[in-house]
Amino acid sequence: MATAAPDAVNYWPDSKCARAFWDQCEAPAYQQLLADTTALLEPQPGDRWLDLGCGRGMLSRALWQKSGGTVAEIVGLDCAADNARAYERLRTQVRPTATADRLRFVCADFSAGLAAWSDASFDGVVSGLAIQYAESYSQELGRWTMAAYDHLLTEVHRLLRPGAAFVFSVNVPEPAWARVAWRSLPGLLRIPRRVRFLKRSLRMLRYGRWLKQEARRGRFHYLPIEAIVNKLQAIGFDRIEHRLSFVGQAYLLRCHKPNSMAQGQLSVPPPDLLCRVPADG
Repeated sequence: MATAAPDAVNYWPDSKCARAFWDQCEAPAYQQLLADTTALLEPQPGDRWLDLGCGRGMLSRALWQKSGGTVAEIVGLDCAADNARAYERLRTQVRPTATADRLRFVCADFSAGLAAWSDASFDGVVSGLAIQYAESYSQELGRWTMAAYDHLLTEVHRLLRPGAAFVFSVNVPEPAWARVAWRSLPGLLRIPRRVRFLKRSLRMLRYGRWLKQEARRGRFHYLPIEAIVNKLQAIGFDRIEHRLSFVGQAYLLRCHKPNSMAQGQLSVPPPDLLCRVPADG
């Protein structure tokens, strides 16, 4: 895979960055996105799930609790090593409690780190506001490219068992982080340790400026929904659904790997299937 740009700064593995986004989970905008995402998850007993860019593991928690602890395994993958501690706490907080082999954290960069798993390893893949940060820099072209993003989508398709779902969210083009922060203010009084929350919120806004700046350079990928759907179709996903969430600043999608290659080659989703989940107001 391509190498990084010589002047690239990467905050994602840093502890401060990881912890700043931990508090995002308590904000009303994120709680809306979490609830919307959880509604699309259908874990079954004995399933194996992969949580890409898992952060502190809120989607892993949702999978575990929605299944009643009957899934065989949930793997949370993230490049920030600090999130391992969050998963240690998570195992004791979920009900029923989880063992380390059934709810586990893997520290890796998903831009090129999924090769460790064989084909059809998972019954589902979920990701929250993460895959858009798959990055690849071409030394030959002297610029950032979409190669890692496209490769990640292809790898997810490879890792899924036939018929399995990929549920994920990504930010809209030019996301308005200030709108997310503003809409979160009414819930501030319900949040414990409000001073810490405000400090980390300000830090998140600074990271948000960095993210938008890098997206404009082509490093990160806030794509229109039509472009995302086209990519999913080209790879072979079908039954594509999408809606808006996160106070209108994120697309939430669910798609499936066809039950057979023949089905994937012959099935082209009709236009009305591309928005089966109604958008919020």
